[in-house]
Amino acid sequence: MNTVKNFLSFCAEEWLLTVSAIGVVASSLYLHRLPSVKSEQLIPIFLLLTLFVAVKGVERSGFLSTVSRLLERGRFLAPSLVLLSFVLSIFLSIDVTLVTLLPMILSMRIRERNVLVLLAAFSAHTGAALTPFGTPQNLFIFSFYHLEIHQFIQAIAPFSFGLTALFLLVSFFVRITFIEEAQTRNETRLSPLQGILSLILLLLVILAVLRILPWYAAFGVLLYAIAGNRKMLKIDYPLLLTFVLFLLLANHMKILLSHLLEHPVHIFLLSSLMSQCISNVPTTLLMHQFTSQWEALLWGTNVGGFGTVVAALANLITYRIYASYEGREKSRLFLGQMMLWGAVVYLVGLLLYFALYSAGLNSWF
Repeated sequence: MNTVKNFLSFCAEEWLLTVSAIGVVASSLYLHRLPSVKSEQLIPIFLLLTLFVAVKGVERSGFLSTVSRLLERGRFLAPSLVLLSFVLSIFLSIDVTLVTLLPMILSMRIRERNVLVLLAAFSAHTGAALTPFGTPQNLFIFSFYHLEIHQFIQAIAPFSFGLTALFLLVSFFVRITFIEEAQTRNETRLSPLQGILSLILLLLVILAVLRILPWYAAFGVLLYAIAGNRKMLKIDYPLLLTFVLFLLLANHMKILLSHLLEHPVHIFLLSSLMSQCISNVPTTLLMHQFTSQWEALLWGTNVGGFGTVVAALANLITYRIYASYEGREKSRLFLGQMMLWGAVVYLVGLLLYFALYSAGLNSWF
């Protein structure tokens, strides 16, 4: 009985994994065939695995926590957080940026923590969008479509810099009000050697993603984690398995829907809307086989990351961190604020895409 209860609880908690597994089984029965995956499609999944492991190492080293503590002492706190979140997410991915910065913000002696959390989370989103290794969906698009780094950055730069400029402008209107002593920080103490090694391993993954090194060079990250630091292996395996299942499901969805999706605007709109329901990473894995319009898919899944709490894994991370610090009552209010302002940013992203497309700049980006 306990085994069944635990299984049902796991299925409910990992609902995206459950839905993807049901989708694979149902589509296989409907089409009377098992999904097939090419070996080249598994390389992005492997690189995601090594990226998760390397990021976990950086997180546990305390390197970014030390950087964050220094920031609180400076002037222009809100603009500084926007810029720091943007820059860190470019190099260290959105997840590790959120896990590092948000607890620091929530332990500050200020009243405007909600606003700063949202600005930092949104800026991490736009910063991570600028690089192939900033988010899982970017890594998959970059690897699957065999893009060059300059192509990728040129395509998404208007989204990344345009929205970050908006967040930076808003941040200058945030007035900081200090209150009583901050609560005790829940942070990781800096381990210099571990921090340096973790950054080197993260660089190794980045070079493999950019194809400066062969993809199998990233095996070095796994070998180090197994031999020297097994705590780095404590990553989100259900999420990784979800990626694999959506990759299988995408093979069947291509057969069913590919003839309906060719126009870039259709790809952009559908991917951004699907992200609101099933998150932007699974959307990428479902739609990548439908189209060669990678720019529209890239924009759609990054714009679609704003909006609902499930639109991106980063949104769930933001909410969970906030709830763990502020409690249930305050977290309900924050959830409403996050979805409201996320919807506003989502609409701004839509308008920005259509403005560029209508102006005939779609060939530029």
